[in-house]
Amino acid sequence: MTAAATARLDERAIFLTGSTMRHVAVMTATASIGLIAVFAIDLLSLYWVSTLGDQSYKAAVGYASQLLFLAMAINIGLTIALSAVCARALGRGDPDAARRLASSGLWISALVSAFVALALYLAKDSMLVNGLHAEGRAYEVASRYLAITIPANVPMGLGMALSGVLRAAGDARRAMYVTLIGGIATAILDPIFIFGLGLGVYGAAWVTVLSRLTFLLVGAHGTMVAHKLLKPVNFREILASAPVIMAIGGPAILANLATPVAALFVTRVWSDFGEPAVAGGAIIDRVTPLAYAAIFALTGAVGPIVGQNLGAKLFDRVRRTIVDSLILSVGYSLFVWALLAALAPSIVAAFGASGASADFLMLSLRYGTAIWIFLTCIFVGNAAYNNLGYPLLATAFNWSRATLGTMPFATLGAAWGGIPGAIAGLVTGTAIFGVASVFVALRIAGNLAKTAKSS
Repeated sequence: MTAAATARLDERAIFLTGSTMRHVAVMTATASIGLIAVFAIDLLSLYWVSTLGDQSYKAAVGYASQLLFLAMAINIGLTIALSAVCARALGRGDPDAARRLASSGLWISALVSAFVALALYLAKDSMLVNGLHAEGRAYEVASRYLAITIPANVPMGLGMALSGVLRAAGDARRAMYVTLIGGIATAILDPIFIFGLGLGVYGAAWVTVLSRLTFLLVGAHGTMVAHKLLKPVNFREILASAPVIMAIGGPAILANLATPVAALFVTRVWSDFGEPAVAGGAIIDRVTPLAYAAIFALTGAVGPIVGQNLGAKLFDRVRRTIVDSLILSVGYSLFVWALLAALAPSIVAAFGASGASADFLMLSLRYGTAIWIFLTCIFVGNAAYNNLGYPLLATAFNWSRATLGTMPFATLGAAWGGIPGAIAGLVTGTAIFGVASVFVALRIAGNLAKTAKSS
C-alpha cells in the first residue's frame, strides 16, 4: 500500500481508537440532526394537510405512508449492507475495495429501488383496498398521492445508499447533510406547493419528490467530490460485489420488511375502528419518528463503528460499542416516553383532533409509546447482528416480533379491550422479543471476545 493510501486509511478508519461511547454519541447526534429535520418536515407536512379541514386527507396520508414504508424498509436494508461492507474494508486497510463495493452497491441499489417502485405502483390500489381496507375519499386521495410519490423511490434509495457510504468512512457531518438539506428544502416548499400553488394534499406529494432528488444530489457530492469514494465499475465487478453486499443486504431487507408489515397489520386493526382511528394513527406515525429520531440514528450510526473494529479484530471494542448503544438508547427512550405523555394534550390540540381521534391519540401518546423501549432493544440487536456476520438472526427476531409479537397480541387485545387492549398487546409482544434480541446479541459479542483472547 502506498503512503498516500495509508494516510487516507488512517484518516477514515477513525473508530479503532478512543472512547466507544463518544463515537456512538457523536455519530448518533450528527445523524439525528438530519433525521430530525426529515421527520419534523413530515410532521409539518401533515400539519399543513390537517389545516385543509378534511379528516379523510389525514387518513389518506396515513394509508399512503404505510405503503411507502415498505419501499423505505428495502432501501434501509441496502444502506445497512453497503455501510457495513465498506466499513469492514476500511477497517482492514483496503480503501480500494471500499470504493469498488460502494460503486457496485449504488448500481445494485438503483436496480432494486426501481423494481420496488414499479411493483408497488402496480399493486398500490389492491393493497389499499384489500390490505388496509381503505375506502371512499381517503382511498382516492391515497391512490393519487402514491402515484406521485412512488417513482421518487429511486433517488431516495440512491441518496440513502450514498449516506451509508459516508457513514462507513466516518463522515457523520456529510451523511447528516443528505437528509438535513432535503428537510430544509421540504420546509420551504411545502406551504408554497400546498397553499401558494393551490395543490392541496398533492402539493405535499410533489414536494416529497423534490426532497428525494435533493437527497441524491447532496449524497453524490459528498461521496464523489469530497471523498472520492466512488469509481467506474464494470459489469463483472458489480457481479463480484453483489454476493458480498447481498449476504448482508438480503437478510437486512427481510428483517426491515418485518416492521412495515407489522405496521400495515396494525393500520388494518385501526381501520376496523373507523376513519378517526386511522387519522389518529397517521399523526402518531409522524410524531413518534420525530421524537425517537435518535434511536433510528443510533442504530444506523453504530454499524460503521462495529464494522471498523470487527475488521481490525478489536472484539472487546465491538462488545463495548453494543453495550454503550444500549445504555444510550434505552435511557433516551424512557425520557421521551415521559415527555410525550406530558405533552399529549398539547399534541392533540395542535392537530385539531377531537372525539374518537383525540381519545386514540391520548392513549397512544401516554401508554403506547412505551413500546419504543423494547423496539430500541430490537434495533440495537439488529445493528449487532448485521455487522457481526449474523444477519439472519436480525431477520428472525424482526419477523418473530412482527408476527408472533404483533398479530396475536394486537388481535386478542382489540377483541378483549378495544383500542386500549390492542395497544397493551402490542407493547407486551414487543417487550418479549426486544429483551430476547439484545440478550442474544450481547452473548454473541461476548463469545467473539472470549474466542479472540483464547486464540
